[in-house]
Amino acid sequence: MKVLFRIVLYCFIVIVIVCATLVFFGVGDKPELEVGWSPTREDLVRARNILHEGSQTKPDEIGIIELSEADLNLAGNYLLNRYSKSAVHIELKNNKLRFTVTIALPENRVGKYLNISFRLGNIDGNELPVITKFKVGKLLLPAKLAAFTIDTIIQHSSLHDYFILATRPIKAARIDRQKLTITYYPNKDTLIQARNFLTHTGDNSALNIYQQKLADIVAGHDPAWRLSLAELLRPLFELAYQRSTLETAIDENRIVIAAINDYVNKEENRKLLSMPEATPATGQQYSAFLYKRTDLAQHFIGSAALTASINKQAAQIAGEEKELSDAQAGGSGFSFIDLAADKAGTRFGEMATSSPENARKMQKAMSGIKDYRDFMPDPLDLPEHMNEADFKRRYESINSAVYQEISKQIDARISAAPIYKME
Repeated sequence: MKVLFRIVLYCFIVIVIVCATLVFFGVGDKPELEVGWSPTREDLVRARNILHEGSQTKPDEIGIIELSEADLNLAGNYLLNRYSKSAVHIELKNNKLRFTVTIALPENRVGKYLNISFRLGNIDGNELPVITKFKVGKLLLPAKLAAFTIDTIIQHSSLHDYFILATRPIKAARIDRQKLTITYYPNKDTLIQARNFLTHTGDNSALNIYQQKLADIVAGHDPAWRLSLAELLRPLFELAYQRSTLETAIDENRIVIAAINDYVNKEENRKLLSMPEATPATGQQYSAFLYKRTDLAQHFIGSAALTASINKQAAQIAGEEKELSDAQAGGSGFSFIDLAADKAGTRFGEMATSSPENARKMQKAMSGIKDYRDFMPDPLDLPEHMNEADFKRRYESINSAVYQEISKQIDARISAAPIYKME
């Protein structure tokens, strides 16, 4: 028994030393990659489609996914930027996957960025790739030691469930010069867990609670009146305040925003992601409104959901890309009104998930709002319905001084709204 205890203790000491070494050599003030992923709207849709592709396979059937280098980079940056401002560059070279990763760290005394690079390859005919090279900063670690350390960290962290979910169905992953080919054999439980993870950011039992609350609100709504987005947000954040603690407030807020986005943008989500209906039937369906417009409610909560699940920058880019697309032939025209709703939603999602303290403040403040003016300033005096020629004549591009000026005016209005004064 003593011998076993000593072995465990020695292993623990080795892990601590290795982790300390990784931090010392891997953390610094200079990023190896420029962080700040800049996706287009098409990039975001493609990334989510890639990550949902496996969940479309029927249970107990063999599926095959082929991913190009571009696909891997899209999916990798999408996943990393769900949690922090990061960057990953993936190369397919010499039948190996080469990863370079930079992660922006929370404020600390050690450094601003974690830089890691590693390679994966199929060795000795194995169906599953293994680590063949691993560097943290400028320190090159033996591949087996790196694999052992990473596996130990995963096993004893919140990444464990995600790692099991991702790897359990995979039977083979073959790397060649042009693509990664994954063969998988999922069961029903794994598919359900994957879909819940990729669509939302919390556990499904909590999501069901908020979906039922939404169903109760909709069932009790007076059809003679418009359904305000505030009527959905206020009671759900009040419930989140009751259910969560400082430690769980961020995750709870993400689930609330995801649940409301599922309801408000249900048809848009299904169209973009080719997914079955995510929310349970709620009987009568009412469109949500902001300032007597359904599109503003859709833009606001959609941007909030994107920010809460990925990051602020991705949401801002998606909003501008959508408006520029609308300005082209056949679209509804560029709208600063819609863009204001996108920006307000982005600010809302960022504040709701930026820190445990802000998450709790948001829950409490949203529980006592009077109406939607508390979180969405009136944008109806802003220009809209501009086709591409009109937009270029008046604003040139989104980088022009005149465009940036109106963008700053929108930001100032949002900052003046009661909810955002808490920051």
